[in-house]
Amino acid sequence: MYDREKSLDELDPPAWGDPTFPSHLVTTCHQMRRKPLREFVVEDLRIMIGQHIGIPFLLPIAIEVIEREPLAEGDFYPGDLLVSVLSTDERLWTQHSDLAARVLAVLSRGHELPDEIRRAAVAFRQRVESNRD
Repeated sequence: MYDREKSLDELDPPAWGDPTFPSHLVTTCHQMRRKPLREFVVEDLRIMIGQHIGIPFLLPIAIEVIEREPLAEGDFYPGDLLVSVLSTDERLWTQHSDLAARVLAVLSRGHELPDEIRRAAVAFRQRVESNRD
């Protein structure tokens, strides 16, 4: 396991430094790279996972959150973190079948999921199960 007192800049070098493109998203991602992982909130996880940044460090934290509350909500809608997790590159799930199993366990608990999330869950199950063969 890794030290959650550290930032992504420390855990996943090289440090990014200051942003070179003046957009809100780029600036936000650069700021979050400097933030200790223990301070990440649902919206931080949703943004960074959605941008495919720091996945090996942030995905386990996000899974802990959705194990407690599958419809944990960032700034968009209930379950937006789960959708970000479900949309992560399928190669990751092949490499980390333990994490995939944890997500599948959350999905199998029978929570009432909105249609958009249910579709993402079905696609996730299909990708994970096809990679097991």
